This record gives sequence, C-alpha cells and structure tokens, in this order.
Amino acid sequence: MSSSEGRMNLEEYFQRIGFHGPSDKMDLATLRSIHKLHVMSIPFENLSIHCGEWITMDLETIFNKVVRSSRGGWCLENNYLFGWVLREMGFSATTLSSRAFNRIIDDFGALDSHLIHKVIIDGKAYIADVSFGVSSQIWEPLELVSGKDQPQAAGVFRLIDKGNVWILEKTGRKPKVLNPEFAKSSLVNRKETKSIYCFTLEPRQVDHFIEKSQRIQRDPASLFTNKSICSLQTPTGFKALIGCIYSEVTYKPEEGVDLLDMRNITEDELDQVLMEQFNVKLQNKLKPVCNKTFYTL
Repeated sequence: MSSSEGRMNLEEYFQRIGFHGPSDKMDLATLRSIHKLHVMSIPFENLSIHCGEWITMDLETIFNKVVRSSRGGWCLENNYLFGWVLREMGFSATTLSSRAFNRIIDDFGALDSHLIHKVIIDGKAYIADVSFGVSSQIWEPLELVSGKDQPQAAGVFRLIDKGNVWILEKTGRKPKVLNPEFAKSSLVNRKETKSIYCFTLEPRQVDHFIEKSQRIQRDPASLFTNKSICSLQTPTGFKALIGCIYSEVTYKPEEGVDLLDMRNITEDELDQVLMEQFNVKLQNKLKPVCNKTFYTL
C-alpha cells in the first residue's frame, strides 16, 4: 500500500455510506451491504467536467472529493475508490475494464473506459459495479454465471459469456412518463431488454485508465462532455439531474412499469436541487449540458 493510500481510512468511508456492520467479514452479505449502501449514498456524477475542474486518477484526491467533500464521481472515481475499499477490507478484488453499449451505433463503444471489479468469495466470482447510474445501476453484485437471471429492483440482470467477452444486459419494465412534455424525450428508454456493457476477465491496473480518463474529458464527442449527469439510487428507484432536467423514477414491478416524473428546472435552482436531492455541494459554478446522445435514464 502506498503512503498516499495510508492517509485514507475505511472508517471515514463507512461513515460516508452509513455502514455499521462488522468490517472484518469477507463474505457475500458484507459485500452486498457496502455495495448497496454506496449506490444509495454516493452519486454517479460527472459535474466536475462542467464546473471547469479536472478529474484525476489519484486515489487520495478521489477519496477527499467523494468521502470528505460531499461529492460523487463517475466510474473511474467511484469504482476505483470501491476497489481500494474492498482490498483494504481483505476481499479478493480484481479490476476489469468494460465497453458501454451505444444505442446510436447499436454496438459497444470502442473505448474500454468503464472500470468494474471481479470479486472472489468462497470460490465464486461476482461482478461489483457501484457507478453506472440511473436504471442500469446494479444495487448488489452479480454472480459471474452465464445466462442466469438475477432479479434486482431495476429489473432482471444477466451476464452472458460469449466466449471471448462477457455481456451485461437487463430486462426492465415499460416507462410511464407522468409529464406529457417529456413523453417523447430522448432520455426515456423504451427498449425492454438492453445491453449495458461488455467486458473481458483480463486484469487491469490503474494505468490502463489514465489516458482514457483524459480523453473522455476532452473529446467533444464523448458522452461526458455532452451531458452533465448526477444520479443517485433511492429505496424506490433513483433520482437524476441531466442538464436542467430533474427526474424522479419509481420502480413499480407489481404494475410492470417505471414511473418517470420529469421536469425542467432553472439554472438558479441547480445548487439547491443538487444539495437537497443528492447531497452534492459544488465549489465552482455548474454549466449544465444536455445534448442529444445515446444516454437514457
């Protein structure tokens, strides 16, 4: 462990996510608990890009931002931090890279910039991912078994082994948009079964992601330069602020629908909504962006 990691501590992280259980058990129940608490407490967000801030892959910087400064982060921050937490706790965790599905090109993107983890518990492998956001976010780790339906609140997730690559897909429910103004919004996902990302089991070190992190912060075609995103899971679904569109999504499995309550907010309301709904406090002014891309709630 490097000296910079030594200045961080698990107790602060546990306090941030509200974890009060024993931290010396490397079992599935503990992994499920911290995974779910993380996604309920720490937003998936890329707001730094739209506040004139640079996102680094320095772990201590990420810890200070996410744990100590009332912020969230994107996958390269949240999942990098989560991997450190797992290893500090004693879990066997291997970092992997994945490629997100792009519905515009109807294929997986070329850049394997999404960071996830494989965790081994009692000889079984699980995929942990605390930072994809919105309705594609898993609340608990998925067992790395091909073709097995793994129901969670957002829908039924499954991992499929294609031989040279694994694919994560989800079968969800129909969207029911409450505000007619957003009935045809490009943010609304209308595909019941969708691919989320693909990955291999090749272990990755942090160096694999540094250039990719820099690229997707600068590339004018990148999802993250085209949308300012903040998403947080809730006990009944999730909240999201995409540009100036605020959404509260409620899962209604008994009715076979997801209720989408979407509304526009003003730029003057941004700081208040971020603080009240996401517990996010920005140091610099946010310039909200919501250009049309492949991204959906």
